[in-house]
Amino acid sequence: MARLDGRVALVTGGLRGIGQAIAARFCAEGATVVITDLDAPDSEAVAAALAALGGQARYVAGNVTSEEDWARIAADLQSAHGGCHILVNNAGIDLTGAVETLSLEAWRRIMAINVDGVFLGTRALVPLLAESGGAVAGGASIINVSSIMGIVGYSEVSAYNASKGAVRLFTKGIAIEFAQRKMPIRANSLHPGFVKTPLLSAGFQRWVDKGFAEKPEDLVGAMEAATPIGRLAEPDELAGPAAFLASADASYMTGAELVIDGGWTAQ
Repeated sequence: MARLDGRVALVTGGLRGIGQAIAARFCAEGATVVITDLDAPDSEAVAAALAALGGQARYVAGNVTSEEDWARIAADLQSAHGGCHILVNNAGIDLTGAVETLSLEAWRRIMAINVDGVFLGTRALVPLLAESGGAVAGGASIINVSSIMGIVGYSEVSAYNASKGAVRLFTKGIAIEFAQRKMPIRANSLHPGFVKTPLLSAGFQRWVDKGFAEKPEDLVGAMEAATPIGRLAEPDELAGPAAFLASADASYMTGAELVIDGGWTAQ
């Protein structure tokens, strides 16, 4: 039996990168998967993602910063699947630049998506997770995708550091809250290092545009050289750990942070 048989999972930011890889792994592990993102349901990106998932997943468009969208997503999960066992708060953006160059608008946008989105998703789905979690081994699971930048600082990513650090401690707070209230919900954070995703590629291109390198490949080489394991991660390498946290194999884990960074933060 696959580890996630009979469980319903929602993955935000599920059309690309880490989110898509997690959705694919959850499907392979037997879960019923719903992915959400900003793209229109009839877009080519949605069709391609669902095809890549072998027709085993559904798509529901939604903005993670919208209370109304979260209420609609929760209602959809209840009506279509009778509940939800796994929530992966993965949707996120980055923001780079010296602190004195950052606009308040940009600061508020990254906080809205990276922090408010995690809070709103958790708040909206707690009733479903609490009800569904009582019926499966290990309970329901919330997996909040933070970053190694939520653990250590890095030059000119202070806003991203702040947002991912908030995700890390929010996760610990709700984990204790649920445990003390005897709710069958575990909450853990996932901390990727540098992963080959469209988000990272876009970030590298912005650094090139600012004159920090001649081409993105130079930045990739520098990051690989600075990572003890000697390379960047593939999205699939985050999917396995996420499936572990979602399953009964992690039944005694809550409030923990799972770091997958090729040794970056061990230095």
